[in-house]
Amino acid sequence: MSNKSLSNLSKSFKWLGVFALFSGTNLLFGQMTGFMEVDPIAPAVTNDFFTFQLDRFKADFFVRLAINLSSMLILVRLIYYKVYGRFDFFFTFFMFNLIIFIITFLLNSNTGFSIGAAFGLFAIFAMLRYRTEDISARDMTYLFMSITIGLICSINGGNVLELFAINAIIILAAFLIEGNVFMKPEFSKILEYENIDLIKPDREADLIEDLRFRTGLEIHKVDIKRIDFLRDTALIKIYYHTAKRRNG
Repeated sequence: MSNKSLSNLSKSFKWLGVFALFSGTNLLFGQMTGFMEVDPIAPAVTNDFFTFQLDRFKADFFVRLAINLSSMLILVRLIYYKVYGRFDFFFTFFMFNLIIFIITFLLNSNTGFSIGAAFGLFAIFAMLRYRTEDISARDMTYLFMSITIGLICSINGGNVLELFAINAIIILAAFLIEGNVFMKPEFSKILEYENIDLIKPDREADLIEDLRFRTGLEIHKVDIKRIDFLRDTALIKIYYHTAKRRNG
């Protein structure tokens, strides 16, 4: 994906987050406004902080948590890691998922807050962005799926079977797209290449073969990004179908 496409995608996420923040803030403000309208006749209800009772953490919470973590384990460990072979974002995916799950479950189960208030807080979280070039569009998609699974498991009003079915649809879609069922997942890297004699259009096959020998990757396409005749180097973007290097 080109830098222009990534920039457009980043702007789309930004404006989507602004819209979600605006909508969620209105819901949150409306909910908080309802809090300030105190009925003088209604008796004040207070909870004893030192009461050793689990009012919210019942069997429903632990079943939803188990489904959530099981879905994340399948998505991240059996799909993401199998395709990309990276542990870099394991902590990010799981912690985002767990934090969103706990926050939305507690706010949804609290009689003083509605789902509108939970959506307002989630919209604020949606404004957070990783301002780094190391995270790709695919990693951002997995992060969004992690947040979505946490939300679904925490606020879904259906039964256990419906919750399993929704998560299964998300995981199955990710597996079919990333699991080499419909198409091979394509990866890319940008390299600085010194043998500019091979960058000519009529020597593309020799260039690909040389890059395959040097990198050990099954390269099938190259794109010349920039040529520096002063240093006799070229910036080349390579495309390959597998993330693992060949043995030998």
